[in-house]
Amino acid sequence: MPCFRCGARQTDPVRGASPWKRGVRADRQVLICPGCRSAHDWADDLDRCAACGSTALVCRLGEIECRDCGHTREAVRDDPRSADLVPSSAGPRDDRGLSEEVAAALSRVLRRGPAG
Repeated sequence: MPCFRCGARQTDPVRGASPWKRGVRADRQVLICPGCRSAHDWADDLDRCAACGSTALVCRLGEIECRDCGHTREAVRDDPRSADLVPSSAGPRDDRGLSEEVAAALSRVLRRGPAG
């Protein structure tokens, strides 16, 4: 899933906490890349819990759940704000290197030599 603001794709994670932020916007799960997190007030772009106001929401199986207070509600899919989200198929237009990136990631995970 790309960043909902700029369409950047996640790269292989390093050990430790991810610099990417998860949230819910227009009742859809979204990711915010580190660049957009530092360049914008990203919390203003996310949905908030109706019970406690937190942005720590997750969307799963048609429900929105607050990770802070546990409040749940049904997701609404006809939210007009969803028009400004980057589609999940978006990303850099030049995906020629994607297969090489995937092969390299699999090689690292499976402890094989260089792909090829």
